Amino acid sequence: MPGEYQKEFSRLVEIIDRLRGPQGCPWDKKQTHVSLKEFLLEESYEVLEALDEEDSRKLCQELGDLLLQIVLHARIASENAEFTLEDVLKNINTKLIRRHPHIFGDVQVNSAAEVSQNWEAIKKT
Repeated sequence: MPGEYQKEFSRLVEIIDRLRGPQGCPWDKKQTHVSLKEFLLEESYEVLEALDEEDSRKLCQELGDLLLQIVLHARIASENAEFTLEDVLKNINTKLIRRHPHIFGDVQVNSAAEVSQNWEAIKKT
C-alpha cells in the first residue's frame, strides 16, 4: 500500500524534525555529519550482519536504523543549507531512471549481464 509507507515515512521525518527542533533532544540537536559517521558505519555493518544471518526480522530493524541515519543526515544538511531530503530523493530517482533505460527508455536488453554493461557505461558518462 503506497499510502501506508508514505504516511510512515512522513512520520519519521516529523519525528526527526521534532528531535532536532527547539524543544528537541539535546543529544540529537548536537549531532553533526562528522559525529554521526560512526553510527552510519555501525548501522551499515548491522544490516550486513542481518543479511549474513538471513534474519529478515533483524534486517527489517536494521534497515530502519540505517534509514534513520539517512534522514538525520539530510535534516542536518538542510539546517546547514547544503541540501534537503527532497534533493536526496530527486537525485536517487533521477539516477535510477537514467541507469535503467531498458525500463524507462527504449533500450533493449536480453540479460542481467547486458543491464550491468549498460549500467557501467552510463556511470562513465
